[in-house]
Amino acid sequence: MSALTARHEYTIKEAAALTGLPASTLRYYESIGVIAPVGRGASSGHRVYDEEDLDQIMWVACLAATGMSVRDMPKYVANGQLGPCAAGEQIELLTAQQQRLEVEAKQLVLRQRYVALKIDYWHAVAAGDDGHVELLLGEARTLADEVKPASKR
Repeated sequence: MSALTARHEYTIKEAAALTGLPASTLRYYESIGVIAPVGRGASSGHRVYDEEDLDQIMWVACLAATGMSVRDMPKYVANGQLGPCAAGEQIELLTAQQQRLEVEAKQLVLRQRYVALKIDYWHAVAAGDDGHVELLLGEARTLADEVKPASKR
């Protein structure tokens, strides 16, 4: 095989380092069908990753970074193989994920507001501004109710 057509192969440790995913996650993703079965070394029987495997792992890692559930990832990957006939289900999966992210983003904004309010509170406490302390306590109570998960309200 010439140097131009040489095929790069990577151990699971190398694949983990290149993709940023732990080896245990790579094994788990393979076991549940999120990534295709990986080839094995002829003599060692150990997983051997190629460039195509790494590409697949990287786009799965991007899905994981969006917070997509492990339950939805195999469906998404399988649908990707089906092409246009699976577009509707792909859109549904991604729309549901987008909605979950929107809820998370709103919760994050509320938590940031709460922390900023508590910083202001402690500045007022340090300054001995009792009037401002009471005002901020009232605002913090109101905001705390918004920050609580809906199930605990």
